[in-house]
Amino acid sequence: MDNNKTIVWFRRDLRVDDNPALAAAASSGSVFPVYIWCPKEEGQFYPGRVSRWWLKQSLANLGKSLKTLGAELVLIKTNSTLAALLECINATGATKVVYNHLYDPVSLVRDHNVKEKLVELGISVQSYNGDLLYEPWDIYDERGNALVTFDAYWEKCLYMQKEPVSHLPPRRLVPAAGKVEKYSVEELGLEDELEKSSNALLGRAWSPGWSKAEKVFAEFVERHLLEYSKNRQKVGGNSTSLLSPYLHFGELSVRKVFQCARMKQILWAEAKNSEGEESVTLFLRAIGFREYSRYLCFNFPFTHERSLLSNLKYFPWNANQANFKAWRQGQTGYPLVDAGMRELWATGWIHNRIRVIVSSFAVKFLLLPWRWGMKYFWDTLLDADLESDILGWQYISGSLPDGHELERLDCPQIQGSKFDPEGEYVRQWLPELARMPTEWIHHPWDAPPTVLKAAGVELGLNYRNPIIDEDLARQRLTEAIFKMWEMEAAAMAGKNEIVVDNSENTDNLPIPKIILRDITPCPTYSSNDQRVPTINNSKNGPLSKKRPKHNEDERQQLNNLQDRTSEAGSTRREEQLCSTAESSAAKKQNTSRCSFSVPHSFSPMAGESLQEYESFELNQPQKDQIDMERS
Repeated sequence: MDNNKTIVWFRRDLRVDDNPALAAAASSGSVFPVYIWCPKEEGQFYPGRVSRWWLKQSLANLGKSLKTLGAELVLIKTNSTLAALLECINATGATKVVYNHLYDPVSLVRDHNVKEKLVELGISVQSYNGDLLYEPWDIYDERGNALVTFDAYWEKCLYMQKEPVSHLPPRRLVPAAGKVEKYSVEELGLEDELEKSSNALLGRAWSPGWSKAEKVFAEFVERHLLEYSKNRQKVGGNSTSLLSPYLHFGELSVRKVFQCARMKQILWAEAKNSEGEESVTLFLRAIGFREYSRYLCFNFPFTHERSLLSNLKYFPWNANQANFKAWRQGQTGYPLVDAGMRELWATGWIHNRIRVIVSSFAVKFLLLPWRWGMKYFWDTLLDADLESDILGWQYISGSLPDGHELERLDCPQIQGSKFDPEGEYVRQWLPELARMPTEWIHHPWDAPPTVLKAAGVELGLNYRNPIIDEDLARQRLTEAIFKMWEMEAAAMAGKNEIVVDNSENTDNLPIPKIILRDITPCPTYSSNDQRVPTINNSKNGPLSKKRPKHNEDERQQLNNLQDRTSEAGSTRREEQLCSTAESSAAKKQNTSRCSFSVPHSFSPMAGESLQEYESFELNQPQKDQIDMERS
């Protein structure tokens, strides 16, 4: 084993098993594991209460495991991730930083900037795939364009020649000596005193941590996977795998999940068990949607703030605060929708089918901006996952080529009869309707007065009337679609537009193209390194290339590191300068064949008013109100 010192930067890969960054560091010398909590850099995507509770438990579990292996997990709270990493480098004399990839737009920008600065200072930076079966840049069509339908993407994944490779956990870790200001998991401030009583209930239903994740997955495979195809659509109870929070925080390796399920499928195929085969196919397809969410976010990094299909920028959303409040509090008058939103409020969790129903209601019935719903899910879900939220809400709102049609309006009454036929789910979360007969449970407004009286239901008093009639909602949705078409036609007036048929393929859809720009190969190039997308679309306008300003902590750590590296000479700097980050030196020397530009901010398309984005943002008083309600 070499005597190299390596900083292992943990993020959403909170496990010891099949952690490629940790495995690489452990095999090359001593390690300094660190988790950096930087609320300031989270911005509008600061995690919600239940998500922070899970993170706190997961960090405690990871810390115990690393300590058993011989190294301590250092927890740091800071205003600058870069400054914290530089402090660790200065304290330990480390020559390398390793981490596993993230693919959301916020992380892509941050990671690029951090890597760029570290490489300029002569620090070797290597990153790995610890979150996906295949990297987003490994899967494109024959012309090198990103695939924009899930079926095409997943089919290509399943027929990839390269098999995912898992990494065994290290047998032991050699700790790198170094003293930095570190925090306990309590001192990170992930949970305040007012939240602890509510969070205590979460511990009864969930067991965060990578060691617990293995047990949850094993139980699902042995007890529930066989009947997954039959039970997965049942709302309420444990009809799904419940693995999403473990996968989000990287406590469970998606490669191991895929390989284990695939092995079960092979065994069931040999035994002629068609139900088991179908169950595994559907379960792996669910894993595929998670993969696809990262694929879309990487290749179209603007999707957290605008639709993939650009024509929807003309849709006249109804930014009604009262309707938004009624929706999130479960006061819409539609029982299945209200039950779902109240369960979300109380537990931080709802079944995937319920997520589809409540989000479709918000977008299609109430015409609420889909980004409002996406942000609310981010704030309240236990498994809040930005990439999956983006995919889900864009899918529902008609923003994807293979998503729900924009004009599709699903009736909650019919959905309730289909997915909660006995009304047990509604009765569990709406006690005011607990005595309603099954015949009327999903549409109490149609029940005879005698039935309502016997059930103790007074519409408009203890349970509200529907917030909007279904026929009126359908009419308003149709009017909004026609208005969108009119505004789009007006915007296009005077331009030489070519009318094409988009019904059979996606080649001519108004989707920006993404390219990965090749540069001269580098002798120390690693195929594991993170790539960064470049939007190849003239309508997007110029992307900001300004170098971010450094705060005082960063300047101090930069000066300390520069003093140390100048004493060590320039030889190592010249050897390690090759990186995927586009440092100024790397640009001049063309040293990396995977060097790409990344926007520090995303610009609206030409002719597109910023008002489209600003008018639908939650203002501060509204955010405060939601926080107060949640407390």
